[in-house]
Amino acid sequence: MRFTDRTDAGRQLAAVLEPRFRGTDVVVLGLPRGGVPVAFEVAQALDAPLDVIVVRKLGVPFQPELAMGAIGEDGVRVINDDVVRLAKVSHAEIAATEAAERVELERRAERFRSGRARVPVAGRTVIIVDDGIATGSTAKAACQVARAHGATRVVVATPVAPPDCQARFAGDADEVVCLHQPKDFWAVGQFYVDFTQTSDEEVADLLAAAAARTRAATEPGGPTTVPGDPPGVDAEVTVPAGGVKLGGHLCLPPGASGLVVFVHGSGSSRHSPRNRYVAQILNGGGLGTLLFDLLTPAEEGDRTNVFDIDLLAQRLGFVTAWVSEHPAARGLPIGYFGASTGAAAALWAAAEPGSRVAAIVSRGGRPDLAIPRLAEVRAPTLLIVGSRDDIVLELNRRAQSHLRCENRLEVVAGATHLFEEPGTLDQAAALARDWFTSHLATAAPGGTVSR
Repeated sequence: MRFTDRTDAGRQLAAVLEPRFRGTDVVVLGLPRGGVPVAFEVAQALDAPLDVIVVRKLGVPFQPELAMGAIGEDGVRVINDDVVRLAKVSHAEIAATEAAERVELERRAERFRSGRARVPVAGRTVIIVDDGIATGSTAKAACQVARAHGATRVVVATPVAPPDCQARFAGDADEVVCLHQPKDFWAVGQFYVDFTQTSDEEVADLLAAAAARTRAATEPGGPTTVPGDPPGVDAEVTVPAGGVKLGGHLCLPPGASGLVVFVHGSGSSRHSPRNRYVAQILNGGGLGTLLFDLLTPAEEGDRTNVFDIDLLAQRLGFVTAWVSEHPAARGLPIGYFGASTGAAAALWAAAEPGSRVAAIVSRGGRPDLAIPRLAEVRAPTLLIVGSRDDIVLELNRRAQSHLRCENRLEVVAGATHLFEEPGTLDQAAALARDWFTSHLATAAPGGTVSR
């Protein structure tokens, strides 16, 4: 068994966990960094809160690879008294080791959560998720820390691990769930087609997206299901587009008021953590989303395709026609959310005669690449750019002067091109949500702009 990537692994793992844990008082904790994309899919399927469990091993001073304990947040410390006694480690040495490790632990926790509080686990079932288990030392430490925080039941869940995985967690976890335990195990990465390293930014984006989903589900005034609303959809799809087939992910909340098609750029895919984060915000606002790959894997290898705006716009046209006829989306007004070169493709496609798009948002986009077509765009257009993205900001200002439709330029203070700074992607997502909910609500059935 091989997994396409961590998203695929997470969905397969979620399918096993969902029948037992969905609807229970459970918290999903991802081990950073690679475990978080897997945990994100699990938490979404279980409709459970997602957090990271940040742990640091305490190594014996003269033999750091030998663990004498572990630490977690809120001052939690777990010490193996037998190792301390045998290694003759003093209280002062333990304290010094802990102080050094706690600095790094707190730095990582703040970076990943961007100021959000830790999800409480006391009295709850905790599912600790990693992308794979080799030695299991970090996951074992996480189990101990989760119990110290008050978890009543601890489950370790992972896509792949060695055959003796269950035995390794005896006494630490109440249960181990593993999809694949091959005899020829030697490294986690051998069981993934794409095992690209997960970045701190991706972890932060996924946690932010999960927190937004939880807020949307619990805050007063959030979207509600009305009797008679069509059922929701949350599924991987394959979209035929002019002789090629493109992978996508369609999410339609029950009673969705519109559908936003995401048009990524610069070679990113439907798995882009930033676009997925924005999609979560839009879903929480009662809007459907379709994220899809503009290019096939073979085409992505040629960078000229990324800047072939005409090709990308044609693909978007095929995709828009397909989703407009989808049984669950038929009749919904359509919006485009474009990033980088994808924004140019969105505007290019929107300028076509008979375009069905009713609203457009560009985040850090390159509308200047569509200047020959901008005067023909009729859909209300919002341009969002970071204040520190100097070159792109000037390009957006230049492009805005060519627009003849309703339009606005929003500058997010302190943001650079990728909106990596804490809180800046949240601002961009909220601006997009408000623009779409306002303009799609006034669109005529089928997506055309009401005049």
